Amino acid sequence: MSPSSPGPRQALIFAAGLGERMRPLTDTTPKPLLFAGGKPLIGWHLERLAAAGVRDVVVNVSWLAEAFAPTLGDGGHWGLRLHYSNEGAPPLETGGGMLHALRLLDDAPFIAINGDIWSDFDLGRLPAEPDGDAHLVLVDNPGHNPAGDFALEGGRVRSEGPSRLTFSGIGVYRPALLRHWRATIGDAPGADATPPRFRLAPLLRASMAHGGVGGEHHPGRWTDVGTPERLAQLDEALATAPD
Repeated sequence: MSPSSPGPRQALIFAAGLGERMRPLTDTTPKPLLFAGGKPLIGWHLERLAAAGVRDVVVNVSWLAEAFAPTLGDGGHWGLRLHYSNEGAPPLETGGGMLHALRLLDDAPFIAINGDIWSDFDLGRLPAEPDGDAHLVLVDNPGHNPAGDFALEGGRVRSEGPSRLTFSGIGVYRPALLRHWRATIGDAPGADATPPRFRLAPLLRASMAHGGVGGEHHPGRWTDVGTPERLAQLDEALATAPD
């Protein structure tokens, strides 16, 4: 399968979380390595990234970091080159994790995906160059997030709006989004740590304030695999209707 459009050639998968809501499953296995539909969650991402033309993938790790390389290797199974960004403990949150991973990425835009989601979204649709600092994929609000996260208006993502959607955990980012992270984060807890620990959302909202974030709505399948029950439901759905 070839990519449907020339998109980014590098990606980051967020895989460093503690997976506390998934315990006891995550006591011995990081959440992205839990199986659904016969393969680990992160395996679905790697397949789709390879199909979209991505060649280099950074996987940020922290909790049970030593489990990833024996399972995923160097990425050759998917035709990818995997690079591991070990954050140590505790994890650096999404913003700190992205900042820490930039040393393993070049200056071009990159795809970033949460390691604990599943979606049938075609990653080949993502733009190689986001119109602004980032391009986010939004989905319909699930029952566990009824108020949504952001609004989508005319292809621009806003912090607030009449019709809010949920951020899918899939997006394209320019490294420049993090250039002035400290000015936005200020003295928030973790900002003075080495390496710094902070969330990505404040940076996105700051960019949204001046129209710097584009986006699209994906009406298809999407699951935030946040609990053992949702993992079981996804596994059953994939078994009965394979991708």
